Amino acid sequence: MKVLTKTNELQQITNQLKLENRAIGFVPTMGALHQGHISLVEKSTLENKVTIVSIFVNPTQFDKVEDLEKYPKTIESDIALLEKTNCDYLFLPSASNIYNKQIEAKKFSFDGLENEMEGKFRDNHFDGVGTIVKKLFEIAQPTKSYFGEKDFQQLQIIRKLTEKEQLGIEIIGCSIYREQDGLAMSSRNSRLTAVQKKEAPFIYKTLKKVVEKYKKEDLETISSWVASEFAKNKVLELEYFEIADERTLKSIDKKSNNKTRAFIAVFADSIRLIDNISLQ
Repeated sequence: MKVLTKTNELQQITNQLKLENRAIGFVPTMGALHQGHISLVEKSTLENKVTIVSIFVNPTQFDKVEDLEKYPKTIESDIALLEKTNCDYLFLPSASNIYNKQIEAKKFSFDGLENEMEGKFRDNHFDGVGTIVKKLFEIAQPTKSYFGEKDFQQLQIIRKLTEKEQLGIEIIGCSIYREQDGLAMSSRNSRLTAVQKKEAPFIYKTLKKVVEKYKKEDLETISSWVASEFAKNKVLELEYFEIADERTLKSIDKKSNNKTRAFIAVFADSIRLIDNISLQ
């Protein structure tokens, strides 16, 4: 695996790979890698001739400075993990290399996807996501790019970005990778205390019960039940729970034949955890 830090170094390589018509798989990350990330890398190496992973903690997608400052940085262990895979290139750019002199997000319209769920609680988050993903796509020039379904709203927004900007990249959504106890793997999990880590699987247990309830109960009853369950929990605080259409991400008030998901965001003190589950 070759480590690159300069945009022009990677662009020279990807330009040549495109000339040779070699399929490029790309996995953009913010580091603090775990087995969920590695599963994306492994899928990419199976489906493409060349795999590129990027690690870049993107400042423009954080609405709170303290979250950016606290985001875990584990470059040495990240590299060690990636060296056990068939990753070909690791891209480790600096903020100045990516953004030049102006570290700011471009304004995007994702046809309203950005205004639902996370968009209601995280100001300008998806403008930051769209800005960095578009920049990285232009540098890496991938054939396919891989994203986990834990951030399902982000996945749908990146699909919309690719469509609207006519980038010609296939976006591959990959199943949520979970701990043995069901907790969705996340870089933020490393910040949980022992007590919080023990309680956090309650999120997934609740979602699994929602799947069963969805078969026979109305949506208002389900939402009230979720709120009451978290009201009894002394470690986790519910920020939102929504049942939404997978395509539009709009909250629904009655069942339909469209694909739907249950989405949840929870706080363990200042640590924010998200998860979702298909209801079909």
